[in-house]
Amino acid sequence: MTPILVTGGAGFIGSHTCKALRAASFDPICYDSLERGNPEAVQWGALEIGALADGARLREVLTRYRPAAVVHFAAFAYVGESHADPLLYYQNNVGGTATLVDAMRDCGVDKIVLSSSCAVYGVPATVPIAEDARFAPVNPYGATKMFCEQILRDCAAAFALNFIALRYFNAAGADPDGAIGECHVPETHAIPLLLEAAAGGRGFTIFGDDYPTADGTCIRDYVHVTDLADAHVRALRALLDGAGSMALNLGTGRGASVRELVAAVREVTGRDFPVRFGPRRPGDPPALVADPAHAREKLGWRPVYPGLATQVSHAWAWRQGGGKTWKRMRDSASTGA
Repeated sequence: MTPILVTGGAGFIGSHTCKALRAASFDPICYDSLERGNPEAVQWGALEIGALADGARLREVLTRYRPAAVVHFAAFAYVGESHADPLLYYQNNVGGTATLVDAMRDCGVDKIVLSSSCAVYGVPATVPIAEDARFAPVNPYGATKMFCEQILRDCAAAFALNFIALRYFNAAGADPDGAIGECHVPETHAIPLLLEAAAGGRGFTIFGDDYPTADGTCIRDYVHVTDLADAHVRALRALLDGAGSMALNLGTGRGASVRELVAAVREVTGRDFPVRFGPRRPGDPPALVADPAHAREKLGWRPVYPGLATQVSHAWAWRQGGGKTWKRMRDSASTGA
């Protein structure tokens, strides 16, 4: 099998992508500090523990495995935290990406798939959003993804490097087979927080009900994590087949409001729970919906699980049916083990 280095492979999307890579006859090598990744999620390849900023460790791993390419997920991704501590985000996300690309150049690895984000667009002028929309991030997290893409563009112009930057929208769902799912500590994502409320938590807070949308709450394009993993495999294959550098949006092309998301969770789980309203959070655009036409054209990618009810059902089934795994992941992440 062809070795592929997956930075951040112990995270939510990274671990699902490792599973997809193994199914596609690649050998994923997870490189993760485990500061925010979870060892319980590393099930489909070797785990190499190391920091993104550790150039010597990166070179050691790249030299040992000689991967054909890198799939780069490793990044901090909490919008609120990025406002509170922007230097942490610039040092880790931007500085770490520069260190990684430098190590790749030294070790002769010239292909990389970047986990980017729709956060690079900020508040878009039009929806759905195409790849040529203006970059105007409204939070430091989005700015770091913008700069990571710029690093790759500049390096691709300076030396042998091909990249595909995948700007995805809101990752959702869980592995349909029930092997893996979403578990962050702290948890900030809407669907797992809603599922926690449905399971008997303390309720759910909607931040802002006065946005310029049909029901006053934010609209997001929820895309199944398994579909995102498939897109990363397709992007990798495209690079290995000689594709040039590009950036692609990954989304369903359909948005759902937070109120609609609450309704979907109540319907799927059959449970009610209290919902509160709070003030808007800084850096939350009213609506983010992808135009995925370019990804269809370049990669042949189409979401297999575009429906919100399906995404919620898979996440709920993993949390309930795979409860022991979910609990181990939560406890492991809580203790940093």
